[in-house]
Amino acid sequence: MAKITTLILAKNEERNIVDCIKTVQFTDEILVIDDFSTDCTKSLAESMGARVIQHAMNGDWGGQQTFAIQNAKCEWVLFLDADERISESLAREIREVVENNEQKSYWIRRENQFRHYRATHGTLRPDYVDRLFPAKDSYVEGYVHPKIVTPYPNEKLKNIMYHYTYDTWDQQLNKLNNYTRLAALKYKDKGKKCNFLLDIMLRPLWAFLKVYIINKGFLDGKMGWILATNHYFYTMNKYVKLYFLYRDPDGRL
Repeated sequence: MAKITTLILAKNEERNIVDCIKTVQFTDEILVIDDFSTDCTKSLAESMGARVIQHAMNGDWGGQQTFAIQNAKCEWVLFLDADERISESLAREIREVVENNEQKSYWIRRENQFRHYRATHGTLRPDYVDRLFPAKDSYVEGYVHPKIVTPYPNEKLKNIMYHYTYDTWDQQLNKLNNYTRLAALKYKDKGKKCNFLLDIMLRPLWAFLKVYIINKGFLDGKMGWILATNHYFYTMNKYVKLYFLYRDPDGRL
């Protein structure tokens, strides 16, 4: 019977790691790749029966995920972020498809939740993420918003997992700052240029309209407006940082 390794990348996730691991006890191995946390993440994960390897991410999320796949002991891998939870119905479905052992890459519907705030459209609308697949010949590329690369056909699972996006506004804005920095560095590495009018003035406006109007963020009321506005600034800031990466003589942000 095929077996599953759950892969969790973590750094200072002591508030999340225990609840996360509880939802994947149905898998055969739980492997936490810890980016040298300074809190109790490592010890808490080990107390829950997880195997922990400490490995520096150095801003390369895709590289860290590839490292995790390479260290999995089972034939199948299930990726899970520390702020995500597998529902009981999804756990049963995952076991069923792995027992059938069809060589496919399975996408999971993720429902996003921001504490007690009610928002189910715009940037927090449900999305599908590629998380369950055979480890053989699979890897991940990209610093931020990485892409999982597998030779297997894609299929969607029916049941859902939950994503608890942020605990506080500070956390949300800190993530925005970090992700815009990584995105700018990625763009520069690829030689992508930045046009002030198109990328800094007009592209953020389109990003706002897309999540607020097309993705129906307006249905979430005040929260929809706030999150769409934050998405505007996310888009603008990654291009502002790219713009000045080319203009700073030391290439600093």
